Amino acid sequence: MPDRPRVFVTRNLPGDALGLLRQTCEVAVWPDQLPPSPDDLRREAATTHGLLTLLTDHIDATLLAAAPNLIAVSNMATGYDNIDVADASRRLVLVSRTPGVLTETSADLAFGLLLAAARRIAEGDRYVRAGNWRTWGPEIMLGPDVHGATLGIIGLGRIGAAVARRAAGFGMRVLYHGRSRNTQAEKEVGAAYADLDALLAQSDFVSIHAALTDDTRGLIAARQFGLMKPSAILINTARGPLVDHDALYEALRSGEIAGAALDVTDPEPLPADSPLLALDNVVITPHIASASIATRSEMARLAADNLLTSLAGAVNDNAVNTEIAGDWRAAAAARLHS
Repeated sequence: MPDRPRVFVTRNLPGDALGLLRQTCEVAVWPDQLPPSPDDLRREAATTHGLLTLLTDHIDATLLAAAPNLIAVSNMATGYDNIDVADASRRLVLVSRTPGVLTETSADLAFGLLLAAARRIAEGDRYVRAGNWRTWGPEIMLGPDVHGATLGIIGLGRIGAAVARRAAGFGMRVLYHGRSRNTQAEKEVGAAYADLDALLAQSDFVSIHAALTDDTRGLIAARQFGLMKPSAILINTARGPLVDHDALYEALRSGEIAGAALDVTDPEPLPADSPLLALDNVVITPHIASASIATRSEMARLAADNLLTSLAGAVNDNAVNTEIAGDWRAAAAARLHS
């Protein structure tokens, strides 16, 4: 039996999360900014009891098969589409995530991107830096008003509801679509439920906050862009594959919609030769919705807490596959003693 469980962390983390882990675990940390390759990750996982991963780390069946002592995977993200949860459950590996702590920070960025795209902030900055600002003019950098406009939110969970609260401060009309009604948000901000086609047709801004699943992959594609107003702006801070990027490019290039603001892309990172980067009517940021100092530090600490709880043989509050709890406890104890 090892004196201390072995943990592999796939990137250096902000705050005190690594110190917390080192109090009771043998901790190895991937030193580079880029994620470990699949081979590197499999090699580390082979002798590891716990993995602390990011959304850029693919925890698939091949990796899980190579990690006989693995007890838990703690994902430092709200989502977990980078993990084969079904195979993890089959192999009695507990998977957890970090929901809640990034809600307000992510909503700040989503609404910031909405404002940036509407008021052409990034484009204006480029215009000035290129030496094109010669005078004030009544038709320079015109864009739509945000106040009083209609915002359509796809996925009114924690982050979507936080965006709706911000929209209320701008006097916006809020429509939303999701798998179920959010009656609390309806009462708090006056959000109205709509089917997806109606939401797309009526909204001046469409902000995506849905989870990525087999059903939602490519949720916004050519047909959906055809339903949107020519003046509409799309904002995506959820997951890149929710949007068909080829269709998005055509919609932006042809003027079928007015603009887009993306914090997530497909693929990610976006290749330097992506045609989207040649368009002025799209704002793209490098997946930084949760990137405040306080929020990323809290996410890291929660991911560490989740992992430590799992390694102690308990099911943490943020576990995804709790249905395996009974068999998992016995397997975890055996793996720690192997």
